[in-house]
Order: sequence, then C-alpha cells, then structure tokens
Amino acid sequence: TRRLQRALEDRNQDLQRWVRARTADLEDARRETLERLALAAEYRDDDTQMHTKRVGRTAALLARQLGLSAETVGHLRYAAPLHDVGKIGIPDAVWLKPGALTEQERTMLEQHTEIGARILAGSRSPILRLAEQIARTHHERWDGTGYPHQMQGDAIPLAGRITAVADVFDVLAHPRPHKKAWPLEQAV
Repeated sequence: TRRLQRALEDRNQDLQRWVRARTADLEDARRETLERLALAAEYRDDDTQMHTKRVGRTAALLARQLGLSAETVGHLRYAAPLHDVGKIGIPDAVWLKPGALTEQERTMLEQHTEIGARILAGSRSPILRLAEQIARTHHERWDGTGYPHQMQGDAIPLAGRITAVADVFDVLAHPRPHKKAWPLEQAV
C-alpha cells in the first residue's frame, strides 16, 4: 500500500504540473489575443504598430505610481491598448482624412468610443470589461467637454482618465504623419 500511495502522490504531482502548464498556455493565448485585437485596430493609422503597446505600458506605470493594486495595474496593461478598437468601424475616408473634418465627419469619428465599447461589451473577463469602460470613456474630459457623454471630474472612471493621459502623452511624444514629436519635457 505504501508503494501505491507513493504512485498516487507522484501521479497527483504530475497532474498538478500539467494543469499549471495548461493554465500558463491559456494565459499566454489570452494576452496574445488581446494584443492582436489592439494591433488590428492600430493598422488603420500607425505604421509602427507600437502606439497601443506604449499606451498599455504607460497606463500601467501611471496606475502603479497612483498606488493601485498589482491586479489593477496588470489589467490596465492589457485593457488600455484596446482604447481605440472602435476605430475599425469608422470609414477610412473619415479616420484618415488629412484635412479638417466637417461637423458630420467629426460626429462620425467620435462614434469610435461607442463602437469600441460595443465590440468589447458583454464579456465575463475582467480585462475586457475594463477595456469596454476605457474604450467608452478615454475621450471624456475633466471639464466635461469630452465625448461621448460629456462626463466630468470623478464621474469619469479612473481607468478612462489614466488611459487618456497615456494616450495623449504617447501621441505628443512620438511623430505622426501630420506632426513632429514634441520634446519629452514638453510632452510631460
């Protein structure tokens, strides 16, 4: 019986290792899927495909500096890059228009927040629920002049505010087809 008990313990350890390995594989696949979804949206207007990754890293750094939990920091790291996923629903003629937008075009462009939220809505995943909130609120402004709901102050979810700062910082600090990168001190 001692030999049988030892064999069962060994088998149990083997199964535990197998479960840990499969869990790690699933986590890697989940992260990769989120990164690829963000990348799909980014192909519309960023030749480097690095903007979304930088926004995720910056949002996580800001969250850590604010003293948020390690879990929240990790969730933001993967949710923030999905902030503009809704732009895949905006026609290229509007999203990529080089000149000034008409009022109708601006209204259409602003719909990317709600389109993104709808794409991400209904998930059981905490990261995707956070990404839905971020997609909807990352263009709200503290003074209430943002969109789509003219939220202001603390009514804007913290994740949306953090991502907005990370997004704007990245846009300012890196070159775009229509502008040069600002010096780092000026962007900060």
